[in-house]
Amino acid sequence: MAQITIEPATSERFGDAQHALTGGGDGTACQCQWWTITNAEFQRTTTAERQEMLRAEIVSGPPPALIAYVDDQPAGWVRVGPRTAQVRLSRTKNYSANSEEPWDDDAVWAVSCFVVRREHRGEGLNARLLEAAVDYARAGGARVVEAYPVDPAAGRKKSPNELYHGTVSTFVAAGFREVARPRPDLAIVALDLTV
Repeated sequence: MAQITIEPATSERFGDAQHALTGGGDGTACQCQWWTITNAEFQRTTTAERQEMLRAEIVSGPPPALIAYVDDQPAGWVRVGPRTAQVRLSRTKNYSANSEEPWDDDAVWAVSCFVVRREHRGEGLNARLLEAAVDYARAGGARVVEAYPVDPAAGRKKSPNELYHGTVSTFVAAGFREVARPRPDLAIVALDLTV
């Protein structure tokens, strides 16, 4: 059985972060910057510039994400941190119009992005990453963790790239409650860490 460990994305693990992000999907080009900058900024930057933005974010800390390792090899990634640091979330109407939480509250954290390398899909890494992200948010002082997963059972079939939000079933299994359903295939979920 494979050994799975999950660690913060710190500066000494930047190479591991790159390996986790480049195993399939849009992680290579995005560099997990989609939610941290406006659409105009994202369109203006190159992949190399976004990579340097991620490096600067990791170096300045605190770690903005966690890395999953399978048998000591980087295999997956989850972005988790204060929602206020992920500016595009508040600019996304499906989220801004339906969240129950004030957008200026630093105690509301968001789990906004998963990446799992192709060779490790189907091993339950998203659930493990989510569990670790909740623990990390709790340790960081979060009051609520919010997320924006998709429901593959609703609407058309989703490609693996469209599942970077995570799936509703994974969040519900982790104890999140559905707050809103802006579209049939898109939910807002939240977990209250004060109870």
